[in-house]
Amino acid sequence: MSPAETTSRFDFDAIGTQWQIETEARLDQELRRHILDRTERFDATYSRFRPDSLVSRIASAPAGGRFAFPDDSLALFDLYDRLYDATDGAVDPLVGRDLELLGYDAAYTLRPAPGAVRAEHARDRPNWAADVERDGPCVLTRRPVVIDVGAVGKGYLVDLLSAVLDEAGHTGFVVDASGDLLHRGPRATRVGLENPFDARQVIGVAEVRDGALCASGVNRRSWGDGLHHVLDARTAVPAERVVATWAVAERAALADGLATALFFTGADRLAQSFGFTCVRVRSDGRAEISPDFPGELFGRRAAP
Repeated sequence: MSPAETTSRFDFDAIGTQWQIETEARLDQELRRHILDRTERFDATYSRFRPDSLVSRIASAPAGGRFAFPDDSLALFDLYDRLYDATDGAVDPLVGRDLELLGYDAAYTLRPAPGAVRAEHARDRPNWAADVERDGPCVLTRRPVVIDVGAVGKGYLVDLLSAVLDEAGHTGFVVDASGDLLHRGPRATRVGLENPFDARQVIGVAEVRDGALCASGVNRRSWGDGLHHVLDARTAVPAERVVATWAVAERAALADGLATALFFTGADRLAQSFGFTCVRVRSDGRAEISPDFPGELFGRRAAP
């Protein structure tokens, strides 16, 4: 959205990242408070970094239990069901404990647990298909599990806040969560695609109109040699062959989830279940782009 189109901008920090909401019409204080309240309620449910969250209570329940999520969880967990199936289990919201053991924990220790501890967990690693039963908005568990909605959650919150703006009558806006964004309005917003090997450069551009663009890269949350937040849930091994992805879809939750899925599963396979376009950069710098991606690459290689 160009400056000429924007009359209001709202910046805030939430769920560990920076947010920017730009609207054509004025964003009043009451609606800003509503946005912050909606964000807080989401965080209080899904954050594994807050000891008071619902997710943390599930993780500390010694024998599991029945836990009631808000109704908005239905679409979120339905999407995880589909992504789990389409990636043969590589995208799994029960990857949280593996992230903790690699050092991406609530205290941000960024120090992996000893190999013996990780090996013990691997012998009985929980998975979404076997260790969770869903009953409407309720989740039933039989042992402690650490839910991490990082593959989809930020995009899903973008959708939720976009719905708040829709309900308030806003027809032109961008909700941007540090690069995961949803656009509404007649004129597209132009977004640079950051070079995963050099954040000072872009390797292309996308033009997003009435849809969502989400990105994922191994350079954004990394803390050691080969250690980053994009894990194959089947093995708990960080992705190696792909270093960056961008997905364009109708909704941000879907684009966010597919941006993660593309690290493990090819676009052709995912296209059998989902509608999207994408760009993917491999670790050797080779770039792949969908024929109908709404943008362009400046070259077919990044510079590793």
